[in-house]
Amino acid sequence: MADTKEKTPVLASFQDLVAHFEKGAKPDRSTWRIGTEHEKFAFYKDTLEPVPYEGERGIGALLNGLAENYGWQRVMEGANIIALKQGMASITLEPGGQFELSGAPLEHLHQTCSETGTHLSQLRDVAGKLGIAFLGLGFSPIWSLEETPIMPKGRYKIMRDYMGKVGRLGRQMMFRSCTVQTNLDFASESDMVKKFRVGLALQPIATALFANSPFAEGRLNGFLSYRGHIWTDTDPDRTGMLPFVFESGMGFERYAAYALDVPMYFVYRDGKYIDCSGQSFRAFMDGKLPALPGERPTEKDWEDHLTTIFPEVRLKTYLEMRGADAGPWSRLCALPAFWAGIYYCDAALEAAWSLVKSWTAEDRESLRRAVPVLGLKAPIRGVTARDIAQAALAISRQGLKSRAQLDSTGMDETHFLAELDDIATTGVTAAERLIERYRTEWGGDPRRAFEACAY
Repeated sequence: MADTKEKTPVLASFQDLVAHFEKGAKPDRSTWRIGTEHEKFAFYKDTLEPVPYEGERGIGALLNGLAENYGWQRVMEGANIIALKQGMASITLEPGGQFELSGAPLEHLHQTCSETGTHLSQLRDVAGKLGIAFLGLGFSPIWSLEETPIMPKGRYKIMRDYMGKVGRLGRQMMFRSCTVQTNLDFASESDMVKKFRVGLALQPIATALFANSPFAEGRLNGFLSYRGHIWTDTDPDRTGMLPFVFESGMGFERYAAYALDVPMYFVYRDGKYIDCSGQSFRAFMDGKLPALPGERPTEKDWEDHLTTIFPEVRLKTYLEMRGADAGPWSRLCALPAFWAGIYYCDAALEAAWSLVKSWTAEDRESLRRAVPVLGLKAPIRGVTARDIAQAALAISRQGLKSRAQLDSTGMDETHFLAELDDIATTGVTAAERLIERYRTEWGGDPRRAFEACAY
């Protein structure tokens, strides 16, 4: 593989870093798109064991099967197939073998629904022949960290080694959690700032609505969203609610300055990951990176670095909403629906901002930490997360109605919110429903989740 520094120009100044974000602005809202990413756990149907990379029934074989049968292009790292690409979509591997579809940027949610359905059909065809199925939960319910396989991607070894130094739960996040995310556009710097603020404030509400990780290592773990809890003790340098986003002067420059001071993980050169963990991107800009003395970063290096930052909302050339547990197939399109309804209608965005603008940094952080335990019962300024969820869903529904994106039967996008409406109306999360089944019909056996929560 060619050296990455040959592919993009060297970054000469701080303004070059800022320019990367600036080029994401899309003033013409007809060009705004919805990207959806979701992860799921691969397991063997006969044993309920996690699927390793190697072997005739391994993750590598599954990727090759999808390539051979459905025209996906292989992405290699050394001798290993580690991802697939098809147009703007890709299939990638998380550290513990979690299987992720990073969907294409699409115009509306009906296309998102079609994309996820096609992916499921292809997976059932190829994985079914290998005896593999997939589990829709936010955290693996029975496997220990030691039992969880490790995928052969160079960046993950660097991350795994570094995670042990900076937080208690980072490796749990890497190897045993699954999420669903959505990526959405902004018109301008000011539009980005407003969406960023609304997204951060409401991210714990999404965590509550999607809470779906109550089991770990064969028993209840004490949380409704253990995945949400994990992120509170992963790495304080690169996670969290980013209070500076709500301060005056927030913009592309402010985020670039924040990202510049997040410690590095790696630099990719000649097809290999060079360990730069804990080193400074500022030193890299000055040609003083210990791992690559005399070299300066390219835009690709900056893009790579931005992927190693994990706040609750992440800025790239779009905004990434990161707060939800993975769940059943039927709920995957609900997350992009929730956020697109709020973000892609000016009146909805303003209404959502009115809902949260009085909250302090302490309010937001308190809600973030309460939700993984209490779900929709978490308190926030005299009301509950459930109250805010119902209000946010009503705002989102109006936003989706105003988009008026109809499918072939004349149905708009609001029906994708139906499962969330039920959760908010009853106040009962998916996790609480699983806990009830665990205590009654499952007889205390979380292995039953592999049937109840399989795709």
